[in-house]
Amino acid sequence: VSGVIGMIPEGLVLLTSVSFIIGVGRLARKQALVQEMAAIESLARADIICTDKTGTITTGELRVEEILPFGDATIDTVKEIMARLNGAFDDANATQTAVDQYFGKKNDWAIRETIPFSSARKYKAVSFSDAGDFVVGAPEFLIPEDKELLDRINRYSKQGYRVLLLGRSTGISAEQGDKGTITPMAAVIISDIIKEDAKEVFQYFAKAHVAVKVLSGDNPVTVSTVAQKAGVIGAENYIDASKLPTDPIALAQEISKYSVFGRVRPEQKQAFVKAWQANGKTVAMVGDGVNDVLAMREANCAVAMAGGAQAATQVAQLVLTDGDFSAMPHIVAEGRRVINNIQRAATL
Repeated sequence: VSGVIGMIPEGLVLLTSVSFIIGVGRLARKQALVQEMAAIESLARADIICTDKTGTITTGELRVEEILPFGDATIDTVKEIMARLNGAFDDANATQTAVDQYFGKKNDWAIRETIPFSSARKYKAVSFSDAGDFVVGAPEFLIPEDKELLDRINRYSKQGYRVLLLGRSTGISAEQGDKGTITPMAAVIISDIIKEDAKEVFQYFAKAHVAVKVLSGDNPVTVSTVAQKAGVIGAENYIDASKLPTDPIALAQEISKYSVFGRVRPEQKQAFVKAWQANGKTVAMVGDGVNDVLAMREANCAVAMAGGAQAATQVAQLVLTDGDFSAMPHIVAEGRRVINNIQRAATL
């Protein structure tokens, strides 16, 4: 018994605990709330950080820049329809806020049926009793066969704009999830505002050998352009997530080629995290919405933005209390300092 006791460095247990406690205190001063002690080590060892575009690379503030009418549609007609479409839903996100501010909200048209927006569908639709049926959403999901118009829209995507397409439908069906046949009426051009400190943040991660992966529901060309402007290493390598294989083994082989993923569905985020882990990576997932929860549960370290969905903050091991992604380099550096000090002491 005395031999075994002599072999156990009891002081190391105390030293480790005290180091973690001091680390928690220092992170608190950086506006980071540690909900699990293990988060400090997990984040310090992370070599991949997954994040969204909105709120991390960009400020989250959007504005409508331009309206491009098609066919016989006029700008006044588009504004009239968009105002009624806005009035038919109570969406709460940055894109909808920008659209509401530009077009306003009116609910003076009788509504027969609605299809709410979802990350899987990438569109929402309304059937008005007198005016007809209308759809607004991602162009490539609404008119995938109209290559000429998509090429025209992609010119804006390549400049970093996000584009919404308004179209008239032959008839929607919420029960069958059918949007009908779409006739394009107009494209709504929306701009993102890149954060001033974004380049410094991503330069730090590059020096620290941490790969940044951008997972977004937006057009991959748009996300890639914005990420390149912000200084994300490898942002020129992008893909539409709907084109990736569903087989876990094939996905693990394919996923390492890209840094930017557009049109990502919530369940795909979880699959991506598993694929990187299968490749031997330690993954940190930054999220703020319900659609991030599955991936956050799977990640080695989950980081939530305060002010986001309550479900996200509950599953997170670390919460950024001011919702500022620029604090992440300080948090990673502090975690690595704590872990390195413990390793030095343990070695001694």
